[in-house]
Amino acid sequence: MKIGVLISGRGSNLAALIGACAEPGFRGRIAVVISNRPGAEGLKVAEAAGIPTQVIDHKNFASRETFDAELDRALREAGVELICNAGFMRILSDGFVDKWRNRQLNIHPSLLPAFKGLHVHQRAIEAGVKITGCTVHFVRPEMDEGPIVAQAAVPVLSGDTPETLAARVLEAEHKLYPMALKLVVEGRARVVGEQVTLMEADGTEAAPLFVPAI
Repeated sequence: MKIGVLISGRGSNLAALIGACAEPGFRGRIAVVISNRPGAEGLKVAEAAGIPTQVIDHKNFASRETFDAELDRALREAGVELICNAGFMRILSDGFVDKWRNRQLNIHPSLLPAFKGLHVHQRAIEAGVKITGCTVHFVRPEMDEGPIVAQAAVPVLSGDTPETLAARVLEAEHKLYPMALKLVVEGRARVVGEQVTLMEADGTEAAPLFVPAI
């Protein structure tokens, strides 16, 4: 399966996905990495791995829809079958999301549906939750909505700051995203209604993928 990865920043989750795709027997490969920011560090990560990159600067487009149309064109030209958002800091138009329905993954640094949006770790600390984490889900037009593929739990420790908590959650993201991607490319994560059913290799239903607290 040809995968397109969308980034805006340093590309740490991209690096984790690149590592997963390099494993023997992995059924997907990253065909292109696209950034909406020309200076994104993740572009260097992709180039070092020999993966084609493109920059589509959203500032050069008059509307969200025209940017999304160019993004869609670039992905299809590269033969992409599945999109992975990896720190892609753009809200995509409903039309784009609908075109890629059940073929676009995102990772969010909370246990959705809790703490959607921005400033997640600060909000988690302020709310006094004891467990937070990260979620891989299929993308829907609503922000941080969509069928959940997998989740990982991370404890909120006494004395945590948004920065220390973010670092531990990011460590969990780097483990979870490759695991979830593998399930999708192997056809073992299937969207039924608005929920994901996980299947074993023999076709029987599997238990939900929830990685314990790290």
